[in-house]
Amino acid sequence: MKRIAILGSTGSIGAQTLDVVARHPGRFEIVALAAGRRTAELVEQARRFRPRLVSIADAAEVPAVSAALGPGVEVVSGEAGLVAVATAPCELVVAGLVGAIGLEPVLAAIRAGRTIGLANKEVMVMAGALVRREAAARGVAILPIDSEHSAIFQCLAGSRPEQIDRLILTCSGGPFRTWPAARIAEARIEEALAHPNWSMGAKISIDSATLMNKGLEVIEARWLFDVEADRVDVVVHPQSIVHSLVEFRDRSVLAQLGLPDMRVPIAVALAHPERVDLELPRLDLAALARLDFEAPDRERFPCLDLAYRAVRGSEAAPAVLNAANEVAVEAFLAGRLRFPEIAACNAAVLDRHLGAHAGEKVPDLAAVRAADAFAREAANEWLAGREARPRAAAGGLY
Repeated sequence: MKRIAILGSTGSIGAQTLDVVARHPGRFEIVALAAGRRTAELVEQARRFRPRLVSIADAAEVPAVSAALGPGVEVVSGEAGLVAVATAPCELVVAGLVGAIGLEPVLAAIRAGRTIGLANKEVMVMAGALVRREAAARGVAILPIDSEHSAIFQCLAGSRPEQIDRLILTCSGGPFRTWPAARIAEARIEEALAHPNWSMGAKISIDSATLMNKGLEVIEARWLFDVEADRVDVVVHPQSIVHSLVEFRDRSVLAQLGLPDMRVPIAVALAHPERVDLELPRLDLAALARLDFEAPDRERFPCLDLAYRAVRGSEAAPAVLNAANEVAVEAFLAGRLRFPEIAACNAAVLDRHLGAHAGEKVPDLAAVRAADAFAREAANEWLAGREARPRAAAGGLY
């Protein structure tokens, strides 16, 4: 029986991981769960799966949760609680937290020798070089749970690094795929949030509209698979059926296809190197009838190239770009920026960083945090300058 700890158990990835576990009684054991402030949901999960350890964000809630779960379940809290869950005795840690808060527990899990099922994108975007070095030093495997990176992982099964020519990530193209630049420049918040294929949170929906989400996945792929960014390509695929592809040196291409359902990549990570049954709808290619592909328009969607610049520029640059983008997206959602100015803000902050730190390495987590803090301050300075100028003079990239 494989023992599993979950960071972010009440989030989307955590809940779907528990759904996969529940479908296969006797195959997996949940030994530890960590959640944020959804205490009632965590208690319900713990009563059902009976882990020996649970963690919550607020220390003040520890007595109530302990009373609700009874003896035999240790209740911890805060950042130390996340690390305790990440280092609990188990075979796999599912990293389903959102944001930089996932960095320290994932590094702790790696140092404890735990295999990582990684859905926390910021871990590899912000600290990919550092995480890869730590994992390599300890022989720790990182199994991707993002659908695109899981697809690549599946396509690479049985191959050697020297056989690989390109990794090809697919993306839907977002809500503005067919819009001309002039119309994109005037896009409203509700239009940017209207993803054509999925219902997602506000931040990731905007990142999909700018293609920043795909740029961050390029950075993630570079470090997950130890492939230079120049060998990671992006293709627009509106149907979202082909999740990613791998081209080999002999020009053969393998693709992973399936209906969009995150339980598939989760199950791949949980059961690796085996596979488990999932009672999901079959992919009917005859009914689908066609699959379309096109190159991304890098002029209308400049955030994609900013990601390539960042991952080539310095080991800290992806953390800088990620933080600047978070500030810019928040400003757009608050009505403080026009849509094209998200990319303009990101470019300005990245330029400042690379002007002083091009080629620098990231020695430790403190350096990653410093880069993140610099970018947030620089982005807010850019916003303040933008708001001090007349709108007509502020410009944009279109």
